[in-house]
Amino acid sequence: MTTAQQIPDILSSEFAADPYTAYRVMRKDAPLIWHEATRSYIISRYEDVAAAFKDGATFTTDNYEWQIEPVHGKTILQLSGREHAVRRALVAPAFRGSDLREKFLPVIERNARELIDGFRHTGSVDLVDAFATRFPVNVIADMLGLDKADHDRFHRWYTSVIAFLGNLSGDPEVAADGERTRVEFAEYMIPIIRQRRENLGDDLLSTLCVAEVDGVRMSDEDIKAFCSLLLAAGGETTDKAIAALFANLLAHPDQLAAVRADRSLIDRAFAETLRYTPPVHMIMRQTAREVTVSGGTIPAGATVTCLIGAANRDPDRYRDPDTFDIFRDDLNTTTAFSAAADHLAFALGRHFCVGALLAKTEVEIGVNQLLDAMPDVRPADGAEFVEDGVFTRGPKAVRVTFTPAG
Repeated sequence: MTTAQQIPDILSSEFAADPYTAYRVMRKDAPLIWHEATRSYIISRYEDVAAAFKDGATFTTDNYEWQIEPVHGKTILQLSGREHAVRRALVAPAFRGSDLREKFLPVIERNARELIDGFRHTGSVDLVDAFATRFPVNVIADMLGLDKADHDRFHRWYTSVIAFLGNLSGDPEVAADGERTRVEFAEYMIPIIRQRRENLGDDLLSTLCVAEVDGVRMSDEDIKAFCSLLLAAGGETTDKAIAALFANLLAHPDQLAAVRADRSLIDRAFAETLRYTPPVHMIMRQTAREVTVSGGTIPAGATVTCLIGAANRDPDRYRDPDTFDIFRDDLNTTTAFSAAADHLAFALGRHFCVGALLAKTEVEIGVNQLLDAMPDVRPADGAEFVEDGVFTRGPKAVRVTFTPAG
């Protein structure tokens, strides 16, 4: 097993500037690394990360007790067995099938249109600031029946939560801010949940209030924790995915032209973006027993850092993996938004992202409307699509110009 000192440290500025070069070295020469600062074992090869996500009995989510619970409360991510199955059955229907199509499709379409109306006549925009950071959060707020005027608070809260989750260096100020956010969000959300129980509507929060499986209902705390998770996971990841998708297409004008001409290719562009520049680069697990992976053995009770960003570019799994190619034939677009996905951006197994279809729908609608409003969209003069982040990662800005709508 290799030590972290032989490659750029995941906490270093060198790694943050270009993790992909480090990933190549890890996969080839150091597939298992003991990282002293985070007290975790780092795995980077596709076969190892995929196995960790699929084998929930060996690679558990017990680490979320200290990694997520302090900011969200206890969420579905920490549960296992029947408890997990029941809780997932309570929340999953809202994110698939008829509920998603009939209840929330109009919400998604309206929110995309309202944001684009704010800049469609301007001829230039930063898609991160004006659209990507706002769109998914506004959709979730609308779905839950919350006041979108509180957008700035939602954004601050989920940014604080994501910073807490990615606080690999253990910065005490980041930790304290995350814990304050849990208190603030509870003070905001619990009274709304109690009011909604008394005055049910047609929103997702009302659905969660009355949902029942095998006689089990969600408590106020359960619902609050799920809403907190939904805002953070659904906001941060879709935000960065939309920005990265446009950055990738703008950097490959031929593929952008193909998507503009054939909108059915949006799913391909999204799936390839999730593989090539995933919004979440690392997820942790905890071993229930000793397990052998490429490069050595991980003991029981250890924290394991699974590098999605490295696994998704493993040349043993994907041909020419450092090339963005929406037409590649080794990425299954049909299953890319299900638990049978072959990229790892949504994880796999029983903890596969419950909101994957919601994200897919948001991206389809958002990208379609953006291309309609900006048919000749192109990078602004001097624009550079620089990625930012280690735990989650995406372009800091996507500045574009276009011919304004008449």
